[in-house]
Amino acid sequence: MNNRPFSFIGMNQRENKPRSRGVTEIRGPYYTPMGKRYLEDILETMGEYIDSLKFAGGSFTLMPRDKLKEIIDLAHGHDVLVSTGGFIEYVLARNPQAVEAYIQECCNIGFDILEISSGFISISTDDWLRLVERVTRAGVKAKPEVGIQFGAGGATRPEDLETEGTRDPEWSIGQARRFLEAGAYMIMIESEGITESVRTWRTDAVAKFINGLGLEKVMFEAADPQVFAWYIKNYGPDVNLFVDHSQIVQLETLRRGIWGTKDLWGRIVTFKE
Repeated sequence: MNNRPFSFIGMNQRENKPRSRGVTEIRGPYYTPMGKRYLEDILETMGEYIDSLKFAGGSFTLMPRDKLKEIIDLAHGHDVLVSTGGFIEYVLARNPQAVEAYIQECCNIGFDILEISSGFISISTDDWLRLVERVTRAGVKAKPEVGIQFGAGGATRPEDLETEGTRDPEWSIGQARRFLEAGAYMIMIESEGITESVRTWRTDAVAKFINGLGLEKVMFEAADPQVFAWYIKNYGPDVNLFVDHSQIVQLETLRRGIWGTKDLWGRIVTFKE
């Protein structure tokens, strides 16, 4: 940012957009509505630190088409990509024949990223691969979401998820590798079963995903300050994170090393040449 005030005060350097690491995706409308004017305030002040905007829960299907297009165009004007979120699993469950039309409509409206999740449905890896390839051929970035928790999504209660059980992270890593080979842009790691709706965080699973896929190829759901602070503390400011739009300032102060809790204050540093 060339016009940053107090430029004489040093802080951690960050890659310029488009970034390949230290990517921040923010949640759009879901817990709160978001229109053009609301988003404009966010992007005018913090747009430099936002890489993508993700709709949640199929919220974009409830909006007037022209207002949805305004939001997408505004994001693009600030070099922010726009993601559908994982709504395709609803389409697959209710009307599989509409998948082709859904992908095409996403292209027509201007989405850049189509997330392919399966938290509530079971789908074979081969079928998942076909979706990744189809989305990529359409010119949209395919972003499969994988995890270790069966039945993940919608803030399900921990006791309900415990009855569903979890899978071995190595299985999900193997799937993710195949998705990346098929052209996937990045892999979203579902937080449920790891840091959300669990009694004890599965930090071992996080390490396995990073070691198996590489830091640049994964993004972690971390819409809780304690969670994203833990990721920054353990994996540095270049970890890719998804947070709520209300948390963008707090997250960026951690990435830049200018603020934080007692265990983080002054300890997050970078060395760029």
